[in-house]
Amino acid sequence: MVGRVSAEDPVGVRWRVRGRVQGVGFRWFTRNAARELGVAGKVRNLADGSVEIEAVAPEGVLKHFKERVLEGPPGARVSGVDEEAMPAQDWDRFDIER
Repeated sequence: MVGRVSAEDPVGVRWRVRGRVQGVGFRWFTRNAARELGVAGKVRNLADGSVEIEAVAPEGVLKHFKERVLEGPPGARVSGVDEEAMPAQDWDRFDIER
């Protein structure tokens, strides 16, 4: 059917992760988890102490990725995540944006 999105089609999401997420290896953890799961996108620190993640993958993969993000690396403590949909970008990998 034309116009229908299958479970395997990539979708885009932007998360703003709050809590103790800077200075604890959170971006590196996120990049490694994304690459293991086949998620494309980027992660960066924001000036307010939060971390922004833009990710593209099938919905099921993003669900697992979010579970990993909420867990975080040792020393991190996620207190909340703001989520918004975004257009699926044509990225071929996941990187840390400086």
